[in-house]
Amino acid sequence: MGHQPNINDMLLEVKNISLSFGGVKVLSDISFDIKRNEIRAIIGPNGAGKSSMLNIINGFYHPQQGEIWFNGHKRVSEKPFKIARQGIARTFQNIALFKGMSTLDNLMTGRITKMNTNIFWQALWKGPAEREEIQHRERVEQIIDFLKIQSIRKTPVGRLPYGMQKRVELGRALAAEAKLLLLDEPMAGMNLEEKQDMCRFILDVNDEFDTTIALIEHDMGVVMDLSDRVVVLDYGRKLADGTPDEVRNNQTVIDAYLGVVHD
Repeated sequence: MGHQPNINDMLLEVKNISLSFGGVKVLSDISFDIKRNEIRAIIGPNGAGKSSMLNIINGFYHPQQGEIWFNGHKRVSEKPFKIARQGIARTFQNIALFKGMSTLDNLMTGRITKMNTNIFWQALWKGPAEREEIQHRERVEQIIDFLKIQSIRKTPVGRLPYGMQKRVELGRALAAEAKLLLLDEPMAGMNLEEKQDMCRFILDVNDEFDTTIALIEHDMGVVMDLSDRVVVLDYGRKLADGTPDEVRNNQTVIDAYLGVVHD
């Protein structure tokens, strides 16, 4: 420890973040970083503060203490929409798709932060808005091909099986062309085959789109296979941070996961 990392290596830095709700400490003095193009896992038991951490990173929550640095800049307190425009996209534990809309239309909603044409121009003039829509559709079609979901492009997502809905949600996040993709339990509720598919897509997204990924996941096999580095939270504190092997062999982590009581 102690050496200053090359600032260009760091996409996101979380510095001394503390978060409380009504006097209850959710996160206490948490610091970690996410390097460009890595897959970074955030793990820990239920109630560890993992989703709260993602909510801070994408601006849903504002911490009482600490700083977030993104892409070399200290972030001021901003709305989630502005943070999305800066290049952070998110999926959720509970699928947050528009159930009555088709796969294609759900993916198009992921392009909202990229749309420049004023809504009134869209209503009045076909030209600029039409050109822009064609560009957005081309991007969405690339994602449909990439995720192998051509057969469900017109299907309302509410009719799709759970694993496919999760894939569409990943696609919508990809449509935003984010620098940092936050995946909140992307494998939750999936069978083995669906998990294997999702793992492959996450690795391909990281590789082919050069997308940096931070993910929360309970399946330790998945975490150890996918991640470059792992940060472990427990009751709002940071327990460990390192490579999968370092974390796997860390006695404090083993004790926390096995439920060993400390005096």
